[in-house]
Amino acid sequence: MFRKSSMAGALRPYAWSFAAVVVLQVIGAVAGLAPLLAVVELGRTLLDPGPIDEGHVWTVVVAGAAGLLVRLLFTGASSGIGHVLDGRVQLTLRRLLAMSLGRVPIGWFSRRRTGELAKVVGEDVAAVHPFIAHTPGELVAAFVVPLVSLVYLFTVDWRLTLITLGPVVLAVALVPLMMTPARTREQKEFDDAMGRISSSAVEFVQGIAVVKAFGGSGRAHRRFRTAVDDFVATFYRWVRGISPIAAGMQLALSPPFVLLVVLVGGAALITGGGLAPADLLPFLLLGLGLTAPVAALGHGFDEMQAARRAVGRIRDVLAVEPLPEPANPAKPQGHRVELRGVRFGYDDGQEVLRGIDLVLEPGTTTAIVGPSGSGKSTLVQLLPRFFDPAHGSVVLGGADLRDIAARDLYRTVSFVFQDVRLLRASVADNIALAVPHAGRDDVVRAARLANVHDRILELPRGYDTVIGDEAGLSGGEAQRISIGRALLADAPVLVLDEATAFADPQTEQAVRHALATLDGDRTVLVIAHRLETIAGADTVVMLRDGSIVERGAPSELLARDGEFAAFWRRSDDESKVLQGDVSR
Repeated sequence: MFRKSSMAGALRPYAWSFAAVVVLQVIGAVAGLAPLLAVVELGRTLLDPGPIDEGHVWTVVVAGAAGLLVRLLFTGASSGIGHVLDGRVQLTLRRLLAMSLGRVPIGWFSRRRTGELAKVVGEDVAAVHPFIAHTPGELVAAFVVPLVSLVYLFTVDWRLTLITLGPVVLAVALVPLMMTPARTREQKEFDDAMGRISSSAVEFVQGIAVVKAFGGSGRAHRRFRTAVDDFVATFYRWVRGISPIAAGMQLALSPPFVLLVVLVGGAALITGGGLAPADLLPFLLLGLGLTAPVAALGHGFDEMQAARRAVGRIRDVLAVEPLPEPANPAKPQGHRVELRGVRFGYDDGQEVLRGIDLVLEPGTTTAIVGPSGSGKSTLVQLLPRFFDPAHGSVVLGGADLRDIAARDLYRTVSFVFQDVRLLRASVADNIALAVPHAGRDDVVRAARLANVHDRILELPRGYDTVIGDEAGLSGGEAQRISIGRALLADAPVLVLDEATAFADPQTEQAVRHALATLDGDRTVLVIAHRLETIAGADTVVMLRDGSIVERGAPSELLARDGEFAAFWRRSDDESKVLQGDVSR
């Protein structure tokens, strides 16, 4: 089970490597001051009115060169270890996410945008790269270099040291202005807008074929443009709020400004007789060196904040509670399905199903009908345990679904939904997904039953064609592949949620015939809109506002002339209109 602490536990083995990165950076940063100090010492030696000690000069030169070499070696080693560590951490995070996403309730995905999850697995994991591979060096330089420099400068002249610190203090004083609630809110709005534009881009690209086929490209473009315009407006608002502060910090830390402050303060002390001219040199060199690390600290702070937000989103995904697995799994005895007092609602607290009592007998087909938003999809998603009911129970073969192991459940329950997702694998592998050991003859038989065999033979390599690489499929063709997959699985319970929504009438008839020719003891639950599907069902369940308002055989419900009869008449009228459009 994945908790927020699981990420910390998984990353704990890398703590020593991260410590090595920081220690090596500290040594390299301190050694990097040696060349500057060597220049200062050489300046003092050469400006000294006495004779020049050549041995001392060469000692200083060698010490400066040695410090430069140590800096190169240690910072190079730190960077190398940091990049290797970054690769391992990103791999660990992606594995954690993959394992966690493999255990969360399947229904959780239906409540999330594809782009948002893609951003977490892709961009957010990649956002830890600067924090591991670059930020340690920048932060170490920002703290260690100024600290060592200040200690040295205080030994030279404490007054000019305080003057030299003036620009740094001014820049640091502006930092809290970047962390006000308004700036934090703007940053969050910027991140949210970036997430929306990422989601819109993914959904636009994935759905472009469908929207163009149905003449909806204009609406799709408008939705994408709206996300872009929203991002631009948010970006401008964020920039307007932060740019004056950032400009002030850059000005305070700019070398010309720091040089001006040091020269003015140094000139005042020299003319007053309080400072030797040679002692101004270390402030000109090290004083300018104070600003660059502090500026890097600002960039490192931004990267740390971005990494913190990204890690927060990763932790949110890892913290999603998986559906609990039973300690002592029960085996379903048969495939009679019962829903007993089922109530369910999503995260918003609004109840979608209200006290559902329903029995699905083996060998029967039950059709769920009702207006949009009545709870049809939610009801059928409870049977393959995409969610657990808040109250009541779903019983399969005498066992509560919560007491059945996932492996046994998905061997018993097969499902086909309107939103089809195929793997980037061969057509045969996609059909045999639930039965990997299936032979080619069985795969071809399932494809024939799903009325997709002839289309597969038209592909470049037939059943060996890799979907997405060597060929693409239309929505109806992909749906038939999914139906073939369910037929090959031959599970005793079959759930169909708009499974033939994209199918032509001939294909839908072929699929219904295929289901009828299979084991007659199968339990079928289907969301139905077409009259042919409803008329062929043994039982029709009419939902409204999450409750069952009518149930019974289609002929019985029509004789009652209630809500189902009105629904039937509306569907019949729509069917006649469609047939008229086709005939014209």
